[in-house]
Amino acid sequence: MTTFPIVSPANMARITRAAPFWCSVGLVPIAWIEAIYGGWTLFLMPVMTWYLFTAIDAIAGTYDANADLETSEGELFWYRLVTIIWAPLQFVTLFGIIWYVTAAGHLNVWELIGLAFGLGVMSGTIGIVYAHELAHQKPKFERWLADILLSMSLYSHFRSEHLLVHHRYVGTPRDPVTARYNEGFHKFFFRVLHQQPVSAFKAEAAMLARKNQPWHHRSNPFWRYAALQLAMICLAIWIGGWVGLGLFVYQAFISMWQLEIVNYVEHYGLTRKHLGAGKYEHVLPRHSWNASQLASNWLLINLQRHSDHHYKPDRRFPLLQTYDENDAPQLPYGYPIMTMAAMVPPVWIRIMNPRVRAWRKKYYPEIEDWTPYKDATNPMPR
Repeated sequence: MTTFPIVSPANMARITRAAPFWCSVGLVPIAWIEAIYGGWTLFLMPVMTWYLFTAIDAIAGTYDANADLETSEGELFWYRLVTIIWAPLQFVTLFGIIWYVTAAGHLNVWELIGLAFGLGVMSGTIGIVYAHELAHQKPKFERWLADILLSMSLYSHFRSEHLLVHHRYVGTPRDPVTARYNEGFHKFFFRVLHQQPVSAFKAEAAMLARKNQPWHHRSNPFWRYAALQLAMICLAIWIGGWVGLGLFVYQAFISMWQLEIVNYVEHYGLTRKHLGAGKYEHVLPRHSWNASQLASNWLLINLQRHSDHHYKPDRRFPLLQTYDENDAPQLPYGYPIMTMAAMVPPVWIRIMNPRVRAWRKKYYPEIEDWTPYKDATNPMPR
């Protein structure tokens, strides 16, 4: 196992070390520039999130230092703060822009569609990523912020599915968002759009059943999810009419797409070994694709250190560790360029299938028939 440089708690606590992770805040003025000026400025959001950070990654390369795991919560204040303030920032930005453009009426139909696309890129690339971080935390306040962020994407069920299903069953047939070998993104996307809510609801109902409570018990978070999403829809209509609703729903759809294309990249073709009788090996770093690109990890608050996130889900993002190729499979590039590749299945397959086959040969040379893994026909986990 490779030993990476360790960053001391004192260094981790410095605001200058946390500052790069605040780059997401720069997207707020970009969104307003698009709303005010329209035209060519509508390309700014995707250019900033996809291409700029890809270019910086190409220049800066990877960052392999790991935080000292003894770093305390207090020493992570500046990292936590950006995830906490994002929910009100996104709320004011999203609904403020919907109110402004519907009242001003200065953008044509195509400009409104482009604007909503950019807002969806923001709420998907940043909002849902931050919601993911917050949903994993113990304080109820942070979990509430996660629910508020997810409701702005009309994807509230993600919290239940992610915590109760994905982390427990990743790499098995029971996990809807483990992308299968040779499964193109577009097929994956429409599959998980309907499988994920059902999976999440069943998981919550099963948890209530273990407490001898019916599925419709008031503690079922799906009631909260529905109330929050309905509130967001009503607010969009109230401040922007039917045009405001259209803008809101379209940006929500784009944010869903942003989330699921990342889900697709994170686990494509990686499966846990079936040990027999519905029992699977424990989750290890090898069951998620790892990427250590510097700039895209700033933007995505270390989400690309996904191998460690699944190995130790309760770690806050500054403490996530990176791994080398001996312990975890490596993506050739950061998420921005890999998600663009995923949109073109022949390109994606050409890049990733040889890597999946190499991963199989390296970790599971004893498995001769991969058909049940590719088709997700192995027994459901117990």
